[in-house]
Parts: sequence; structure tokens; C-alpha cells
Amino acid sequence: MMLVLRSRRGALHAALGGILGGALRLAGLLALAAVPAAAEEPPPPGRTLVVVGPWEVGGLDPASNGHAFTRLEVAETLVGVDASGAPAPGLATGWTVSPDGLAWRFPLRADVRFHDGSPLTAEVAAESLRRAWSNVGPLARAPIAAITAADGAVVVALHRPFALLPAFLANHTAIVLAPASYDAGGRVVRIVGTGPYRAAAVAPPLRIDLERFDGWWGGRPAIARARYLAVGQGETRALMAESGEADVVVSLLPVSLARLRRSPKLAVQTVTPPRTRLLKLNAGSPLFSDPRARRALGLALDRAGLARVLLRNPGLGADQLFPPAVAGWHVPDLPPLTRDLGEARRLLAEAGWRPGADGVLERDGRRFAATLRTYSAWPELPPLAAAIQAQAREVGIDLAVSVGNTSDIPARHRDGSLDLGLVSRSFALIPDPLGTLLQDFGAEGGDWGAMNWSNPESAALLDRLAVLADPAARAPLRRRVVEILQAELPVIPVTWSELAVVANRRVAGVRADPLERSYGLAAMHWATP
Repeated sequence: MMLVLRSRRGALHAALGGILGGALRLAGLLALAAVPAAAEEPPPPGRTLVVVGPWEVGGLDPASNGHAFTRLEVAETLVGVDASGAPAPGLATGWTVSPDGLAWRFPLRADVRFHDGSPLTAEVAAESLRRAWSNVGPLARAPIAAITAADGAVVVALHRPFALLPAFLANHTAIVLAPASYDAGGRVVRIVGTGPYRAAAVAPPLRIDLERFDGWWGGRPAIARARYLAVGQGETRALMAESGEADVVVSLLPVSLARLRRSPKLAVQTVTPPRTRLLKLNAGSPLFSDPRARRALGLALDRAGLARVLLRNPGLGADQLFPPAVAGWHVPDLPPLTRDLGEARRLLAEAGWRPGADGVLERDGRRFAATLRTYSAWPELPPLAAAIQAQAREVGIDLAVSVGNTSDIPARHRDGSLDLGLVSRSFALIPDPLGTLLQDFGAEGGDWGAMNWSNPESAALLDRLAVLADPAARAPLRRRVVEILQAELPVIPVTWSELAVVANRRVAGVRADPLERSYGLAAMHWATP
């Protein structure tokens, strides 16, 4: 069911009080009715580790759900990622590139086996990657001419130099699967990977059961069985952590974290991922086609206030698109996005908008009214949307907030029906932010980036950056791209992110991953009673 929220003009606290407080109270009552209390005791032999997160299991297709199987360490990619977020050896021991930049060679690790016991060979890996190349995902956008196998290595031939190839091969859409994963038509019908855990059962949209794979090339994990549960309501996840029903819980509202930190049975970790919550605008709409209207909406936002009240951290107010964690793209001396209601009203008046009888702007008989869509997989998005609604109303912009499914925003991007959406965008899913920018701000825009907006200069700069490998040569081009995005605002940054992971102290070795690539199950073990 779709939830639509409207509020009158009011202060941030007033706008949020009834909506957020009522929602949390209702969620708490429902969760308490649904989650029985669990006795705290040492884990019995063979206990199943329970990991709870907000993300539903969309199915088996790596193009849409590969992230679930990389986070749970079921499937692996040819290229991995190091602690700094840079491409690193994965199933390949490394890579070499020809002097002309057109041929890349990725030698494979020896003696790697899939969960069905079959060996990982260069031929099998190349075929799996050819399937990913023909599907939706980063590889489909790379200038690949052929993917072949030769002398124990995967060889990728390019039409033109492309420095991002290792980063694209590290994306979850490029997981390497055994031939047994596919049916006769090439459709993925089971996930047979090479990771430390095998998928014993996949029950979309809510559950994946895991079993330890003793033949993993990286060693034998300590925990034998695990289960992932998708639980959409943040307060329900918090209650599962408190009750002991969950061992590891990912993504919680700060209001819940404050309570969980007081429990001696729980350990709370927070990390700052390279992720930004932003407004994705339809720049083809009569409301937002004028850059002055986009800038005015940006000027209406009190980012520090949103971050202080909702995220309990005013430093998360996003005064530019890229947070400090996005090395090379965050520009410390960039003129920041700020709140200025007077300037916002001036820009809107300059663009021809005048207040109507109820204070909502009008132009040529049309009200400045739109639907702001978001989703609850990230629990902070709905309350953020309600606060943005209240702040936009202060400059005469009337927003209806619709909380639906994660898929609504890309679907409405494609059919053209999106006015604006509040999304949480990661710049680490491809371990070079440029890969995400090419996807979001190229000439065609992207499902989670620009909509009906393009800039020839920025598109040319992005294409140039994709060829360059020299960091010194890339730096001024990166800065210019950031300046264009800050001036044009095809998306409006709202806040940067923190990721919270709560673990029961009966589990040791839990580490919050700032790159959001893995839950780290293979490093966990039951704590000694």
C-alpha cells in the first residue's frame, strides 16, 4: 500500500513529531506482537547466525540481486576491493594491460572450486562474464569487444582504452557462477558460487539460508550456518536485536541506536560510507526544467537541521554531492550548498512563479505541486522526505510524499512519470566513483541519477576520465565535473550517510563495512561463553 503524507507549513520538529513518533510507536507495537523474547544464553552447537537487513531478496538474477550474494559471501568476482575502496585481486590474482590499453589479462587463482565441486577454469569464468556482459549492468556499458580464455586467464579485448575495467569487474553484477547455475535458456536458476558460504535455500523476497563451504579457497569459516532475513521496518529490526532474535542487524534509525547503545548485550558500530541521500529531479518537467527552480529547492533545505534532528549528526548535512569519504571527488573549497529562503523566493519569482491564495506558487495557471517519492529500505528516507516537504512549503512548493517500493523510482524514471525522488545513492558499488557517474550523469542519464538532463561538457569530461589512468591528469577534470553538478543540480544533495551495524556480543569478529560490499560472515565466530 502506498502512503501519502501532506503537512502544513511548520518547523522541522513539528513536521516530524507526529509522523515519525506515530510510525515508530505503531511499528513497535506490531513488532512486539510478532517477535517473541529470546533468552540470552551461550549459542548451542550448530546455532544459525541470523543477519537482518532492510533489503529484500529480489531473486537470483545477478543484474538485480547480485549484491545480496556478494554481501553474504556466496559468490565472488574476478576483481575484489581493498580497504581503501580500490580494485584488488579477487578470483583473479591480478591483471596486466597491453601498451595500447586494448587487451587486459586476468590470471585466475589455482585450485578454486564452486560449491558443486566443479573447478573454476578460465573458460568457465569467461562464459559467466559473457553472460554478465549481455545483461544489464556496468559491463554492458564498457567498450568490450570480446571476453575469452587463454592459458589460465580471462582475456578482455576492448574497442578503445577503458581504465575502469577492473572496477567494473568488481561490481556485484559480474559475479562468477558455475555452469550449473543456468538452465538451458541461460537463465540463472540457482546460485552456485565460489564463496565461503553456499546458498542452501533462497526464498524471495525475505530469506536466504546459508551453509558453510568447507572447500573455500580462503579457508574454513568458523560459523557453520547463517540466515539472512529482510525486515523492512527499522524499529522492528531494532527490537529483534534487543530480543536476541537477530545476531547482526544492519541499518537502523539513530533514535533506535541511542537505545541499543545502552544494552550491555549489544555492540553498536557506525561507519561513514561513500553514500549520499539526494533528490533526483525530472529536469524535463515544467516544474524543474529551469535551473533556477532546482537551485531554489536546494536553497530551501536546511541540511544541517535535517542531519541534526533526524540523523543526530549535523556534520552529515551534504553541502555538495560527494561526501569526504569519496576520495578525489569531494572538493573541500567548493562553494557550499546552503539554506537561503530569500534567495530561493527571488529565483522562483524571476522564473515567473507567484504565490497563490493558499501560498502555493502558480505560473500560467499551474500550481507548483509535485509528488516526492521515496522508499523505506533505508529507514531514514521517509522521515527525511516529510521534513523536506515542510521546508519546500516555506518557499511555496507543495510536495506530496509517497512511500512505496525501491523499484518505483527507476520504473518511473523509465516511463517518465517521476516528478522527484528521495534516494540513497552509493558511490562504492563500482570501486571507482567514476563508474557510478558515467551511469548517472552521462548523455542518457540513469535510473538513480539525472533524468532528462545532460550537459555536453560534463559528458565529455566523464568520457575523457574513463580513458585516463594518471591521477594528476584526472584531478582537474574531476573538479570541473563536480562544479557543473553543483551549479546545474540535476540531483540535489541532502545529507551524507552513516551505516550502523548492531551485533549481539555472543558473536565476535563483526565489522561494519564502510564500502557496504560484505557482511564479513567468514570472519565471524561465536564468542567464548
